[in-house]
Amino acid sequence: MKRLRVGLVFGGRSGEHEVSLASAASVLQAIDRQRYDPVLLGITKDGQWLTGGDPLSALGEAAGVKLPLPPPLGTEALVKHEGRDGFPARLARQLHVVFPLIHGPFGEDGTLQGLLELADLPYVGAGVLASAVGMDKAMQKSVFRAAGLPVVEHLVILRREWEREPEAVQARVGTAIGFPCFVKPSNLGSSVGISKARGSRELEQALALAARYDRKLLVERAVSGREIEVAVLGNEAPEASLPGEILPGKEWYDYEAKYTPGLARFVIPAPLTETLTGEFRRLAVAAFHAIDAAGMARVDFFLEGERILVSEINTIPGFTETSAYPRLWQATGLPFPSLIDRLIQLALERHQDKQRQ
Repeated sequence: MKRLRVGLVFGGRSGEHEVSLASAASVLQAIDRQRYDPVLLGITKDGQWLTGGDPLSALGEAAGVKLPLPPPLGTEALVKHEGRDGFPARLARQLHVVFPLIHGPFGEDGTLQGLLELADLPYVGAGVLASAVGMDKAMQKSVFRAAGLPVVEHLVILRREWEREPEAVQARVGTAIGFPCFVKPSNLGSSVGISKARGSRELEQALALAARYDRKLLVERAVSGREIEVAVLGNEAPEASLPGEILPGKEWYDYEAKYTPGLARFVIPAPLTETLTGEFRRLAVAAFHAIDAAGMARVDFFLEGERILVSEINTIPGFTETSAYPRLWQATGLPFPSLIDRLIQLALERHQDKQRQ
């Protein structure tokens, strides 16, 4: 049987560069080499493509990240492609499918997906529109509300507005949301740039931090409740995994808690009633459909008493050793190698379906 050549795209220009490298290393270790021939496609922090040789090790060394990697895939020399605005043409003709593993801007926000559409390459995960909506936390909440999904009370504040009228912005937050609250960049993930504010001084600091990462800021009421995550897999008829519960090991589930092995605990299945379990799975699929996602997504929730609130959807969830998405499917009966296989097949099916248009 001829092996399919799968391009693993990782790295990128966002603040989640290092997380992307760890995700790529995990997928590279788990992918079935009997069926697939992985091709490593790295993107540096300044946007240049790296092919041949061992781009993953090169980017890991540059970022100061130690990655658990198998032996190099080949003996070719590492090639740095000039320019930052196109998929390497030679590779586009050789690949059967692409697996994007870039989290955050310029990877998860529809830009990379648009590039792959132009190259007419099948790719794992959501398309351009769903990726863009899924990346923008403010926009996805608008879409969720329009679909009748319960979301956390929030405000959207533009960076320009905050810089010009800080007192007015703080007053509006205090009146509409109150304290404590969370402040987030609208277009970022992995808890980068997120702060909890308990009063006006911390709110000022939190808004300043979030404004370093995005022009659009999201302020949410701090929910006092349990954090539940559900993985979704599929295209037109997606399925939801068993829910898992995050016990962050800190006050809240920040970047350190997410990516420090052993700090956070993840309980699968979450200790929930059968009714709540079913409702979480139903709402996860509803959120997936609301943004017209495809392939994969992780949907995050809050459980406040008996009230479920949709927090956000992630269209390229983490694939690291501590990441929820593969662990949720493992607990639901789908091992990591089989999950990767299913995602690749879904990408090929979706591309074939689009050719009928």
